[in-house]
Amino acid sequence: MLLKIITVIHVLLAAALIGLVLFQRGKGAEAGAAFGAGASGTVFGARGSASFLTRTTGVLATFFFVTSLSLAYLSGKREGPVSVLETAAPVEDVTDSLPGLLPIEEAQFDLPELPAPAGATEEGPGDEGGEAPPEQ
Repeated sequence: MLLKIITVIHVLLAAALIGLVLFQRGKGAEAGAAFGAGASGTVFGARGSASFLTRTTGVLATFFFVTSLSLAYLSGKREGPVSVLETAAPVEDVTDSLPGLLPIEEAQFDLPELPAPAGATEEGPGDEGGEAPPEQ
């Protein structure tokens, strides 16, 4: 939950930083104001808007870096399993819990003999030395 809150704050700070940077004037505009380009009639005064926007950008940049470091720290602290295999229950050996059940190596299988199909020879197909079965 904390990670989601910090992520939302981080995105809002990023949008505010982008807006402030785009709103500010470049260094070339200040040189024009020094020669009477009409910047003295602004709301903040000739130098007031530059210092206000610069300070606000610095404060927002500081908060942006703090949220960046917080997100990096919190994403490194993973709680719980990372993989599905880590959540799976361990497999138990069921042969110990069932009486009379032998492992496959020790078990003896009594399989009945199946009758041979009609027309089959003792030697199976592909055996060398035998004749091919007659074609019908």
